[in-house]
Amino acid sequence: MGLMAISRTSLRPSLQSFDDLSRFLRQSFVDEESRQLRENVSVLAVQIDHAVRTRRTGTDSIAITNTVDGLVGDVRQHQIYLTGLGAAWHMLTEFRIYRRSLRHLIHAAAAWQQSLERRSPSERDAFDAFERQAWRTLGDALLVIDMYEQAEDAQTGHQAKPLGGTGLMQRFWGLLRGNRSTRDSA
Repeated sequence: MGLMAISRTSLRPSLQSFDDLSRFLRQSFVDEESRQLRENVSVLAVQIDHAVRTRRTGTDSIAITNTVDGLVGDVRQHQIYLTGLGAAWHMLTEFRIYRRSLRHLIHAAAAWQQSLERRSPSERDAFDAFERQAWRTLGDALLVIDMYEQAEDAQTGHQAKPLGGTGLMQRFWGLLRGNRSTRDSA
């Protein structure tokens, strides 16, 4: 999708795809673990975007099924990666919520994949459920990253200087509001 779209009403970038979210995640970070998790979530967002685009632009159910199958494997690898993060991450309630959200994403992808394999008339509903869960999961990822970075800033006494002078989640919601404005005014 190239660059993030600019909202006509606010002239702020807006999130219109999982790929846009991936670019957003690469902007700033507190420490190496935060950078690595941001990068990992960014890669996951690109993979989700690929699966969604494949579904929206293709009619070959085998290709779509193979893409979803690959995505499920990628999400599982991401879950394994999370187990190696430091104790500060694992102590966050938001981290446990994110891990649960990833499990729900795998279940939604599996349901979508099964509906593709059976050529079910409810495939569209399964796809929509997957896409909603993908956005929830990535939102949960942003929340856990934001909470971790705020805790690290407080612990080290450093004040983060995120873009726009606001925290990660505030910028995320601002971009989503910009996205909504873009859709509403189009």
